[in-house]
Amino acid sequence: MNFENLDCGPCRIVPFAERHLTARYAGWLNDPDVVRYSEQRHHRHDLVSCAAYAASFAGGNDLFLAIEARDRALGHVGNLSVAVDAANVSADVSVMIGEPAARGAGLGSAAWCGIVDWLLGPGGMRRVTAGTMAANAPMLALIRRSAMTVDAVRPRAFLIDGVEMDLVLATRFAEPARSGGPEEDR
Repeated sequence: MNFENLDCGPCRIVPFAERHLTARYAGWLNDPDVVRYSEQRHHRHDLVSCAAYAASFAGGNDLFLAIEARDRALGHVGNLSVAVDAANVSADVSVMIGEPAARGAGLGSAAWCGIVDWLLGPGGMRRVTAGTMAANAPMLALIRRSAMTVDAVRPRAFLIDGVEMDLVLATRFAEPARSGGPEEDR
Protein backbone atom coordinates (compact mmCIF):
# COMPACT_ATOMS: atom_id res chain seq x y z
CA MET A 1 0.00 0.00 0.00
CA ASN A 2 1.32 3.44 -0.87
CA PHE A 3 1.29 6.14 1.78
CA GLU A 4 3.01 9.51 1.77
CA ASN A 5 1.93 12.03 4.42
CA LEU A 6 -1.37 12.83 6.07
CA ASP A 7 -2.13 16.09 7.87
CA CYS A 8 -4.35 15.53 10.90
CA GLY A 9 -4.73 18.94 12.58
CA PRO A 10 -2.32 18.98 15.52
CA CYS A 11 -0.16 16.26 13.98
CA ARG A 12 0.83 14.62 10.77
CA ILE A 13 1.33 10.98 9.88
CA VAL A 14 4.42 10.10 7.85
CA PRO A 15 6.12 6.86 6.87
CA PHE A 16 8.42 5.73 9.68
CA ALA A 17 11.99 6.65 8.72
CA GLU A 18 15.51 6.32 10.08
CA ARG A 19 15.18 9.72 11.78
CA HIS A 20 12.49 8.17 14.02
CA LEU A 21 14.85 5.43 15.25
CA THR A 22 16.05 7.05 18.46
CA ALA A 23 16.79 6.05 22.04
CA ARG A 24 13.67 8.04 22.97
CA TYR A 25 11.53 5.77 20.76
CA ALA A 26 13.11 2.58 22.11
CA GLY A 27 12.52 3.96 25.60
CA TRP A 28 8.78 4.19 24.98
CA LEU A 29 8.69 0.48 24.20
CA ASN A 30 10.45 -0.28 27.49
CA ASP A 31 8.18 1.98 29.55
CA PRO A 32 5.64 -0.20 31.43
CA ASP A 33 3.07 2.63 31.38
CA VAL A 34 3.27 3.01 27.60
CA VAL A 35 3.02 -0.72 26.79
CA ARG A 36 0.70 -1.75 29.63
CA TYR A 37 -2.02 -2.90 27.20
CA SER A 38 0.32 -4.03 24.42
CA GLU A 39 1.90 -7.38 23.75
CA GLN A 40 5.16 -5.39 23.57
CA ARG A 41 5.10 -5.48 27.38
CA HIS A 42 6.61 -8.97 27.16
CA HIS A 43 9.78 -7.82 25.35
CA ARG A 44 12.80 -5.58 25.89
CA HIS A 45 13.67 -3.30 23.00
CA ASP A 46 16.76 -1.51 21.77
CA LEU A 47 17.68 0.33 18.58
CA VAL A 48 18.57 -2.95 16.86
CA SER A 49 15.18 -4.55 17.58
CA CYS A 50 13.38 -1.32 16.62
CA ALA A 51 15.29 -1.11 13.33
CA ALA A 52 14.52 -4.76 12.57
CA TYR A 53 10.80 -4.14 13.20
CA ALA A 54 10.78 -1.08 10.93
CA ALA A 55 12.69 -3.01 8.23
CA SER A 56 10.11 -5.83 8.34
CA PHE A 57 7.64 -3.51 6.58
CA ALA A 58 9.87 -2.94 3.52
CA GLY A 59 8.41 -4.22 0.27
CA GLY A 60 5.11 -5.36 1.76
CA ASN A 61 1.55 -4.04 1.89
CA ASP A 62 1.61 -3.27 5.61
CA LEU A 63 2.43 0.22 6.87
CA PHE A 64 4.56 1.44 9.76
CA LEU A 65 3.90 5.13 10.31
CA ALA A 66 5.20 7.83 12.64
CA ILE A 67 3.00 10.42 14.33
CA GLU A 68 4.70 13.82 14.43
CA ALA A 69 3.26 16.70 16.46
CA ARG A 70 2.99 20.09 14.76
CA ASP A 71 4.65 21.42 17.91
CA ARG A 72 8.30 20.93 16.96
CA ALA A 73 9.24 20.70 20.63
CA LEU A 74 7.30 17.42 20.79
CA GLY A 75 8.35 16.05 17.38
CA HIS A 76 7.84 12.30 16.97
CA VAL A 77 5.25 11.30 19.58
CA GLY A 78 4.07 7.86 18.52
CA ASN A 79 3.43 5.31 15.82
CA LEU A 80 0.68 3.60 13.87
CA SER A 81 0.87 0.11 12.37
CA VAL A 82 -1.47 -0.96 9.60
CA ALA A 83 -1.74 -4.66 8.72
CA VAL A 84 -3.33 -4.90 5.28
CA ASP A 85 -5.31 -7.93 4.13
CA ALA A 86 -5.34 -7.12 0.41
CA ALA A 87 -7.43 -10.16 -0.55
CA ASN A 88 -10.25 -9.00 1.72
CA VAL A 89 -9.64 -5.25 1.25
CA SER A 90 -9.31 -4.86 4.99
CA ALA A 91 -6.84 -3.25 7.37
CA ASP A 92 -6.15 -3.72 11.08
CA VAL A 93 -4.74 -0.66 12.85
CA SER A 94 -2.82 -0.20 16.09
CA VAL A 95 -1.53 2.99 17.69
CA MET A 96 0.97 3.96 20.37
CA ILE A 97 1.49 7.42 21.80
CA GLY A 98 4.80 7.03 23.55
CA GLU A 99 5.82 10.58 24.38
CA PRO A 100 4.50 11.38 27.89
CA ALA A 101 4.18 15.10 27.11
CA ALA A 102 1.86 14.29 24.19
CA ARG A 103 -0.62 12.17 26.13
CA GLY A 104 -4.00 13.77 26.62
CA ALA A 105 -3.27 16.45 23.99
CA GLY A 106 -5.55 14.94 21.32
CA LEU A 107 -2.69 13.80 19.08
CA GLY A 108 -3.56 10.11 19.33
CA SER A 109 -7.20 10.82 18.57
CA ALA A 110 -6.36 13.05 15.59
CA ALA A 111 -3.92 10.50 14.16
CA TRP A 112 -6.25 7.54 14.78
CA CYS A 113 -9.31 9.17 13.23
CA GLY A 114 -7.17 10.48 10.37
CA ILE A 115 -5.72 7.10 9.43
CA VAL A 116 -9.07 5.29 9.75
CA ASP A 117 -10.73 7.89 7.50
CA TRP A 118 -7.83 7.72 5.03
CA LEU A 119 -7.89 3.92 4.89
CA LEU A 120 -11.64 3.87 4.24
CA GLY A 121 -11.35 6.66 1.64
CA PRO A 122 -8.21 7.22 -0.47
CA GLY A 123 -6.58 4.09 0.99
CA GLY A 124 -9.28 1.99 -0.70
CA MET A 125 -10.11 -0.32 2.20
CA ARG A 126 -13.67 -1.59 2.64
CA ARG A 127 -13.20 -2.11 6.38
CA VAL A 128 -10.84 -1.22 9.21
CA THR A 129 -10.51 -3.28 12.39
CA ALA A 130 -8.86 -2.81 15.77
CA GLY A 131 -8.56 -4.70 19.01
CA THR A 132 -7.74 -3.74 22.56
CA MET A 133 -7.87 -5.02 26.09
CA ALA A 134 -11.11 -4.26 27.91
CA ALA A 135 -9.32 -2.14 30.54
CA ASN A 136 -7.70 0.14 27.95
CA ALA A 137 -10.10 3.07 28.37
CA PRO A 138 -8.16 5.50 26.11
CA MET A 139 -8.24 3.02 23.21
CA LEU A 140 -11.92 2.25 23.74
CA ALA A 141 -12.55 6.01 23.56
CA LEU A 142 -10.62 6.19 20.26
CA ILE A 143 -12.73 3.36 18.89
CA ARG A 144 -15.90 5.31 19.74
CA ARG A 145 -14.54 8.62 18.39
CA SER A 146 -13.68 7.03 15.05
CA ALA A 147 -17.21 5.61 14.63
CA MET A 148 -16.04 2.01 14.93
CA THR A 149 -18.49 -0.54 16.30
CA VAL A 150 -17.56 -3.18 18.85
CA ASP A 151 -18.46 -6.42 17.14
CA ALA A 152 -16.91 -9.07 19.36
CA VAL A 153 -15.37 -9.72 22.73
CA ARG A 154 -12.99 -12.60 23.29
CA PRO A 155 -13.28 -13.43 26.97
CA ARG A 156 -10.17 -13.87 29.09
CA ALA A 157 -7.77 -13.48 26.15
CA PHE A 158 -4.94 -11.84 28.12
CA LEU A 159 -3.31 -11.81 31.52
CA ILE A 160 -2.44 -8.41 33.02
CA ASP A 161 -0.69 -8.64 36.37
CA GLY A 162 -2.24 -12.10 36.81
CA VAL A 163 -5.77 -10.86 36.06
CA GLU A 164 -7.65 -12.25 33.05
CA MET A 165 -8.66 -9.58 30.56
CA ASP A 166 -11.09 -9.63 27.63
CA LEU A 167 -10.08 -8.62 24.09
CA VAL A 168 -12.50 -6.10 22.55
CA LEU A 169 -12.68 -6.16 18.73
CA ALA A 170 -14.13 -3.31 16.67
CA THR A 171 -14.79 -2.59 13.00
CA ARG A 172 -15.76 0.29 10.78
CA PHE A 173 -16.90 -0.23 7.20
CA ALA A 174 -16.56 2.12 4.26
CA GLU A 175 -20.15 1.46 3.24
CA PRO A 176 -23.24 -0.32 4.54
CA ALA A 177 -23.18 -4.11 4.74
CA ARG A 178 -24.00 -6.07 1.62
CA SER A 179 -25.81 -9.33 1.34
CA GLY A 180 -23.69 -12.43 1.61
CA GLY A 181 -24.64 -13.84 4.96
CA PRO A 182 -27.37 -16.28 5.86
CA GLU A 183 -30.62 -15.70 4.05
CA GLU A 184 -33.38 -14.01 5.98
CA ASP A 185 -36.28 -16.09 7.26
CA ARG A 186 -39.08 -16.35 4.75
